[in-house]
Amino acid sequence: MRWLVFGSYDVRRHPRIGVLVQGLRAAGDQVVELNVPLPLDTAGRVAVLRQPWRLPLLVGQLARCWLLLALRSRRHRRAIRRGSAEAVHGVLVGYLGHFDVHLARWLFRRTPIVLDHLASAVGTARDRNLAERGGIRDRLMRMIDDAALRRADVVVVDTEEQAAALPAHARGREVVVPVGAGTEWFAAGGRAGSAGGREDDAEAPGVRVGPGDPPGAVRLNPVAGHRIQPRRDRRRDGDPGPVPARLRVIFVGLFTPLHGTVTVGAALARLADDERIEVTMVGTGQDFSACRRAAAGNPRITWYDWITATELPRCVARHQVSLGIFGDSGKALRVVPTKVFQGAAAGCAIVTSDTGPQRRALGDAAVFVPPGDPEALAAALRALADDPIRVAHLRAAARRRALDRFYPATVVAPLRQRFAVTGAPPCPYPGGAVASGDEMFPGAPASPADPASPGGVTTLGGRPGPC
Repeated sequence: MRWLVFGSYDVRRHPRIGVLVQGLRAAGDQVVELNVPLPLDTAGRVAVLRQPWRLPLLVGQLARCWLLLALRSRRHRRAIRRGSAEAVHGVLVGYLGHFDVHLARWLFRRTPIVLDHLASAVGTARDRNLAERGGIRDRLMRMIDDAALRRADVVVVDTEEQAAALPAHARGREVVVPVGAGTEWFAAGGRAGSAGGREDDAEAPGVRVGPGDPPGAVRLNPVAGHRIQPRRDRRRDGDPGPVPARLRVIFVGLFTPLHGTVTVGAALARLADDERIEVTMVGTGQDFSACRRAAAGNPRITWYDWITATELPRCVARHQVSLGIFGDSGKALRVVPTKVFQGAAAGCAIVTSDTGPQRRALGDAAVFVPPGDPEALAAALRALADDPIRVAHLRAAARRRALDRFYPATVVAPLRQRFAVTGAPPCPYPGGAVASGDEMFPGAPASPADPASPGGVTTLGGRPGPC
């Protein structure tokens, strides 16, 4: 099949679309990206909702993106009209495509449109306490969702719970595609495994470098309050390292209510007297200040404003435990966050909230705690610090689970199967089969390198993107 991946998405901020692109290519499909990133991240869009006078900025930026997308799509539209061999069989609109899907439908009227509906506008607004149920903003967000969903032939969601939350008119057109993780996360996990899961924790002159510092990362010095540049790591990948004396834990996120970072901060405060546990917190956002205040008594936390998308997989892979989400909102109970898939692919033990979607995704390859319960989270981390053998087993189990279920070519299989019923020609690669024998990941589907599809957290104006 031939796909056109279309829209104003930004794969650096929202790695989900990058995983889909990698997966479709690995499955043997031809993929062309027609992408003009909108220079306004999720936080900026939320600011428009909170401060409507910013709306002209969003409209102006979106209009520019649409003009360029329309101009650059002419070749593809001509190929479709002529029925040439270069004509695409489907248009995939990338995440945050609530508006882009309207342009796609207008430009490609006779081509099946697939909308990656990873998160609804109304769900995001409610999760961030920006819209009361039944209020004006709530109704506006619902109208935006409904209009976008009506334009799509196939609606992609990430969990069964998200599918059940779709409006009635979208039922029957949905397909569940797990978020998955990009190949760069599997590569980082493979390197960390061959190196014994540890690299030097070097000391920069006069200041302690936090656990898991990657080369080139910028850290906020919690004492002096200014940015420092840690020394570049001197070890080579592949060198064996000693078994770490401390449990290294990492959290990456936007500090939204969905992530439950206030719960994380309260749990870390309860671990202030446990010198065996070191924690790295990456990102900023809505609940950052509250989280930091809650965790202020713990001296073994390193805080990062951001880590580049290129370095983030390697940084996470140098830790033993990756934290998921701990919020108790309706949305938090319906999703499996990107960070869970990425942490598992990187070879970390996963600790996350006990919800139906996450239990189905991870099985016995994770530690689950009740949502919104800092005491339970602290107890879980203490138990892992007590039992390094269990940590090793959990890391191996998470990695196996990721290789079996979260690899890009695996997660896109439901989409390819569902898309076949929309009228696209039969796939020339039956069942999506591809050559196996990936040397780095034995037993995993082979996938070509795709440097244009990085994952993880990046920045625009100093703010991290969702992970």
